Amino acid sequence: MVHVLSSRTLLRPTDPERSRAFYGGQLGLPVYREFGTGPERGTVYFLGGGFLEVSGRADTAASPSVALWLQVEDAGAAHEELRAKGVEIVRPPVREPWGLIEMWLADPDGTRIVLVEIPADHPLRYRPGI
Repeated sequence: MVHVLSSRTLLRPTDPERSRAFYGGQLGLPVYREFGTGPERGTVYFLGGGFLEVSGRADTAASPSVALWLQVEDAGAAHEELRAKGVEIVRPPVREPWGLIEMWLADPDGTRIVLVEIPADHPLRYRPGI
């Protein structure tokens, strides 16, 4: 078995400055570290228990099969905050048939982002013996 010590998702945006303005400014993700210089420098953001690295440059946007799943405490509050910051909301928060509350948005390159609230009564919150 491979012993994983850390992990991160790597995004190669078509416009690195625009993507940094989105992830750091509009979404308000805190910066973990930065490296390199110039417009294609790397910025690594905290994502709860993981990291998102925006670095380099791509000629085309990521595949539509790529998505970020980010758990938030309150999807309704996130919706209001992001809307006020001018983030285009693809779909406002909706309680899905499986019980999660999901809101959909996209980054400047169209990478899908799902903000998920796990209600207190959802089975994902159940931890036997705790």
